[in-house]
Amino acid sequence: MIAVAFLAASTASPAWAHAPADPQPTVKAQATTATAQQKVLQYWTLDRMQQATPMDRLLRPSQSAPATADRRREFPTTGAPWRAGGVIARTAGRVFFTYQGRDASCSASAVASANRSTVITAGHCVKLDGAWHTNWVFVPGYDNGDRPYGVWTARQTMTTGEWAADENLDHDVGAAVVNPLNGRRLVDVVGGQGIAFNQPRRRNMYAFGYPAQTPYTGERLIYCSGGTFDDSLRTRAIGMRCGMVGGASGGPWLINFSESSGTGVINSVTSFRYRSLPDQLFGTYFGGSERALYYRAQSA
Repeated sequence: MIAVAFLAASTASPAWAHAPADPQPTVKAQATTATAQQKVLQYWTLDRMQQATPMDRLLRPSQSAPATADRRREFPTTGAPWRAGGVIARTAGRVFFTYQGRDASCSASAVASANRSTVITAGHCVKLDGAWHTNWVFVPGYDNGDRPYGVWTARQTMTTGEWAADENLDHDVGAAVVNPLNGRRLVDVVGGQGIAFNQPRRRNMYAFGYPAQTPYTGERLIYCSGGTFDDSLRTRAIGMRCGMVGGASGGPWLINFSESSGTGVINSVTSFRYRSLPDQLFGTYFGGSERALYYRAQSA
């Protein structure tokens, strides 16, 4: 995530029912041929994945968060391993890519979509400093090196018009359309969370991700939960008390989340934290531009 001072099918109504009229996203072709897909898959060995650097560590000196104790589920939670399983344990996953010649990691989620192949993440997890990341893959359900649902190569990555133009932190959202794997589409294998836009603020939410800096390792799915608040320094961001650190960028924030089923509705993704507020995490509010990005991705 950026440190600023960057650090089961859903029951929700389909979000593609009406075409939006908002700033249009920018799209980058990735592994579009069988040869290119195989090359990316060969690149991402388990050792290379485990050595990948959390994205924000490549941006500036890292900021370590206070150690968070291993605990049973409770609400609110400021950063603990997710042990309840359910759909979230399949739809959430790690993202790996090459950024300016260096291997890096983020988090992401499979989302219900018309093409059943869409992944939602942060904008800086697909493009940064004017350059698109390469060797982009999504590993749903990643757990201590296990990749139970396979490694999915991106056919396209894309981001909001605002992030593509000038990396506007108020619209730090990205997406990927992944290639089929062994003849099957992503959502048919792992399910997809719901997604919603222009929702009321200050909701109770659950945030998930794979933080990979101390005290975390990137090997387990971590979550935070609790009430959210408006960022007083920016016009659009929402915040939550959460100790997740680098590597959690792009992880989903969900409203109407059920701990028993592991399903909810994505309404933000992890974007940044302020260096002066290490116990708070901030996500991008999903409005019209984010809806336009989703429409573009799910129709690809």
